[in-house]
Amino acid sequence: MTIARTTRGSNPAPADTAPAETPSQPQPVPTHVAELIVELQSVGLRVEAQLETRKGGAGPTDSGMLWIEGVAVTVPTVSVQALASPYVLKWEDAGYGIYRDGVRLAAAQGAPRPKFYDLTTADGVPYWQIGLMHLDSFASTVVQTCSYWATPDQCAFCGIELSLDAGRTMVKKSPAQLAEVAVAARTLDGAVDATLTTGSSNGVDRGARYVAKCGNAVKESSGLPVEVQFEPPRNLDVINEVHGLGIDSVGIHVETFDPQVLARVAPGKARTGIEGYFTAWERAVSLFGEGQVSTYVILGMGEDVELTVAGCKRAIDMGVYPFVVPLRPVAGSLMQDAVPPSAAYTESVYRRVAAYMAMRGMDSSMVSAGCARCQACSALSSLQAVLPMPTHRGSP
Repeated sequence: MTIARTTRGSNPAPADTAPAETPSQPQPVPTHVAELIVELQSVGLRVEAQLETRKGGAGPTDSGMLWIEGVAVTVPTVSVQALASPYVLKWEDAGYGIYRDGVRLAAAQGAPRPKFYDLTTADGVPYWQIGLMHLDSFASTVVQTCSYWATPDQCAFCGIELSLDAGRTMVKKSPAQLAEVAVAARTLDGAVDATLTTGSSNGVDRGARYVAKCGNAVKESSGLPVEVQFEPPRNLDVINEVHGLGIDSVGIHVETFDPQVLARVAPGKARTGIEGYFTAWERAVSLFGEGQVSTYVILGMGEDVELTVAGCKRAIDMGVYPFVVPLRPVAGSLMQDAVPPSAAYTESVYRRVAAYMAMRGMDSSMVSAGCARCQACSALSSLQAVLPMPTHRGSP
């Protein structure tokens, strides 16, 4: 059996073990596990056991969180496709097993309910309304509203205000609240980094200043490396301000490199334009360094494949990590009835992007914090690990 390496997080530390100081190192993973992850993130997983899940919001929504043969993964578990998936998660004596047609394919472990969820602030706010654990990462949407929401500019794939409507979170978290909860997440549950995002505002900074202020508070209190995510500010000097607050990584998410798709699914972002994102990334990479700037690239929205791969390559050449993921239709979003892309389609794009990343010497081990560090919502890192490619920086 071919053995690959992956940079994704390993199983969480036991309750009586001190939290990790840094993200876990690469570990061996069988090739068939990487291919299984691609399949599960496309067709989902039927669950016949209790599993920690995330519903609504701006994160890995409507998904179960688990480790498959030690690899951190989020997979759809409540969608129509997942409920009809040929793959099923079953209880076993020492965790879970993933089965298809009665054949056991892999061992799995579920993410335990975080201990800090049982705590409240002095003024009575439950910690879980302030921040959540996404496997080994502390995460929060610091402002749970967006200027695009419920307007013609609303991003069709997004569910940022759904968890707010359901009463599962707060409109706005303060830096002090986030700092307090991040310390608990690190101390009690072994969080290794923090990922903070925000809805877009109408201001010049598009919300970047506030999410960075929150990130600074989290970093100062907990010592965790921090990624903050925001739209390109109208004044790019704001990115310098974010860097000045000691933030480790930034996510500036274009979502797709196909301008026609961007205009259809994210009209507000389309006004910035894809070139506007490249301009913002150039500034960010000059400050944060290669691999510390990332962008989501969502597959399965009708995009042109060649434009997608070309855009990823251009981003990689610039030092931007393209975090390629399959579309996960969010219940309650404008794209809730969309069909996720096939595993064959996503794998074909993954392999082309992963091969180029390997040739250019980029992998997730470069990333200090955030989605590209965690990798649980994508199989890109796992497939990069199985490719017979050199991992030194070379010519394009």
